[in-house]
Amino acid sequence: MKLSLNWIKQYVDLPADLTMAKLSYDLTMSTVEVEGAVSLSDNLAGLVIGRILTVEPHPDADKLRICTVDVGDPAPSTIVCGGVNLAPAQLVVVAKPGAWVKWHGEGDPVEIKPAKLRGVMSFGMICASGEIGLGELFPASEHAEIMDVSEFDAKPGTPVAEALGLDDIILEIDNKSMTNRPDLWGHYGMARELAAIYKCPLKPIEPAELPACADGLEVVIEDSERCPRYLGLVIRNIKNVPSPFELRSMLWRVGSRPINLPVDITNYLMFATGEPTHAFDSQHVGGRIRVRRAAPGEKLELLDGELLDLTEEDLVIANETKPMALAGIMGGKLDSILPETTDVILEIANFEALGIRRSSQRFDVRTEGSARWEKGIDPQRVDITAAMAVKMFREAFPEAVISGCVDNYPKQLECAKVEVSLDFLRKRLGREISAEEVKEILSPLGFKTEAKDGLLLVEAPSWRSTGDISLPDDILEEAARLMGYENFEFSPPTVLLDKAVNQRLPDMERALREYLAFRCGMQEIFTYPWIEDEYISASGAETEEMLELSTPPAPNEARLRSTLVPGLLKAVVTNLRYFTDFRIFELTQVFFDRNYSSISGTDELLPEMARRLGAAFVGSDARALFREAKGTLEYMHRAVQMEPLSFEQREKPAWGDEKLWVNVIRGGEIIGALALVSPRCAKAAGIKRSLALIFELDVEKLVPLPSRQNVFSHLPAYPLADFDLSIVFDENVRWEEIEAIARKAELVRDVKFIDEYRGAQIGAGKKSVTFRTWVGSDKGTLTSEQIENVSKQVVKKIGKKFGGDVRGAQ
Repeated sequence: MKLSLNWIKQYVDLPADLTMAKLSYDLTMSTVEVEGAVSLSDNLAGLVIGRILTVEPHPDADKLRICTVDVGDPAPSTIVCGGVNLAPAQLVVVAKPGAWVKWHGEGDPVEIKPAKLRGVMSFGMICASGEIGLGELFPASEHAEIMDVSEFDAKPGTPVAEALGLDDIILEIDNKSMTNRPDLWGHYGMARELAAIYKCPLKPIEPAELPACADGLEVVIEDSERCPRYLGLVIRNIKNVPSPFELRSMLWRVGSRPINLPVDITNYLMFATGEPTHAFDSQHVGGRIRVRRAAPGEKLELLDGELLDLTEEDLVIANETKPMALAGIMGGKLDSILPETTDVILEIANFEALGIRRSSQRFDVRTEGSARWEKGIDPQRVDITAAMAVKMFREAFPEAVISGCVDNYPKQLECAKVEVSLDFLRKRLGREISAEEVKEILSPLGFKTEAKDGLLLVEAPSWRSTGDISLPDDILEEAARLMGYENFEFSPPTVLLDKAVNQRLPDMERALREYLAFRCGMQEIFTYPWIEDEYISASGAETEEMLELSTPPAPNEARLRSTLVPGLLKAVVTNLRYFTDFRIFELTQVFFDRNYSSISGTDELLPEMARRLGAAFVGSDARALFREAKGTLEYMHRAVQMEPLSFEQREKPAWGDEKLWVNVIRGGEIIGALALVSPRCAKAAGIKRSLALIFELDVEKLVPLPSRQNVFSHLPAYPLADFDLSIVFDENVRWEEIEAIARKAELVRDVKFIDEYRGAQIGAGKKSVTFRTWVGSDKGTLTSEQIENVSKQVVKKIGKKFGGDVRGAQ
């Protein structure tokens, strides 16, 4: 959104020493993101007003003229120009040497230099409006028409920005940063914000005296949910004439194309207060305005010529016989301001945000008005807009009469009230703050604050009560941002480092992706959750439990996926345009219209969701594809460290081939399917000249296994020695018991199983266990005698516990 700094200054006197860099920084830190600030005077640097003294033909060029021009210098300048409307005494825009212009209004800017044109030196350029970026403000009526500014009282040599009153700065605001701030979508709202930031008084918009009579106008609101308020002003004796330059200039600065005086006033009101308005030709209204839902079969031709087939979900402004406008979005072509219009009905209304957004998306019609209504404008804004409208129409048309007014306001807006404790604010701000300080901060923004027993009852103004302010955290945000986030001292958090949590499920999900991408060489894809109907039908997926979107991105993309197969089919078709052999996979969520659950105890419900893993193998050899995909699944449990999978033919998937398919089994339960895409499915999906094999698994049914527990131990300071023992035990003695006893011996560092033997030499019911023992000391290298003593100690402890018989040792 573009904002004019001069326009803002009409409503607030900003500090005299405030720089543009400071304003942009403060506004970005506290309120909205300023993406840029463009100085109109900088863009017009080097351009001055010139008065043409003489116009002579060029001796060597029929279309060129030689002009002497007074540009404020001691001597006139000679300029060669091809303009078709040059005349002596005419005031024009001259680009002096060193200025930059767009040649014929096209391409990149070029620097003007003294140059010889067909043998005549030219010291500058007489400009067309398109060559200096003013084409929309001064539209040319024919090609090669230079910009005539004779209507302005300016002396030669005056900078153009000064002469035209364009010494202004245009702020470019990021729209996303103020999506939840409908009060900022007009210059007055932004002026209020800057007044609060710099503690300057905001100039009030003086209320206007509206007529007490209706002058024959009747307003009927049939849907007060979609239209809480509708004010109609009857204005007579106006003319459809061009707007004065000042009004055209203000609209041009913020990116709006001037049209005519009545329409430009309505647009000015929108950019000033943020409240979209519209004017109807009174002759076409017929005395009665109905705000209603469209009837089946009704049509409406918009101002831009587009013909709409309306639905019952669309709100329209109608007379007794037909719709005249798509409410809050655009007026009708036949019922708005016409060349012969003299009396108008000025609409200053309020419309529900969601309904406007849905109609705007349904017809793909986006306007400045609809963009504002979608944010949630408050009904009370009608009052200041009406006051400003009355003033502007009376000043623009002194002979005009505001003869009637109807204000239908069936659904009053209640201002939001929030109770917040001072302790809540202090704890989260990290500093002391009193009730008076909170009141002082919030008051310039229009909030009313009452303190009682450590609690603050805060009432938001109407322009912040349409969803923006509702929680204590919202009050916290208002206080913090106006105090200045950069003014809070940094306090590092206290962090207690504990052992890492072994999250098996997330680790398994990551391992699955890494296994398929790195070991199997597959490409991971990401698809939208909504699926085209043609791929759902091709896959044979059941649609009964699929969720349907209320506002789908396209009519054939209304369902959310309950399986990954349709999305994989589409991905195969898309990639077959470039490749004939490839491997792709996706691990993501699917959705079901069942088993709804609440979120953290709120009234909001979420449907059942589950994670699925799907993959597609595309090539020309069906058996090779099947073996590759099956091998991928067979080895998966070893690479990912999960329970193994098995395969059986139990239930053929709807999209699978009659023969080449299997179900994927875990724990006796079907958790997925692997199959070659059937000819029927491939034809319906549009898969040509290649074969595709797909598998899909329910990731929720995969069971990760515990990982190894690695323990750090120091390397030995001195070399370890080892010896082997073979001891005969009873058959029922377990290795873990032998190991535990052996480790109890002094200087033993490790014990490992080597072998186990049974045979006639050792007798029935016996077994010989061979194991290796490592010994060592932190004080020095062990001697042969010390090693022998440890060996004897191990044998003695084992013999005492199990009665083992030593048959051999090394």
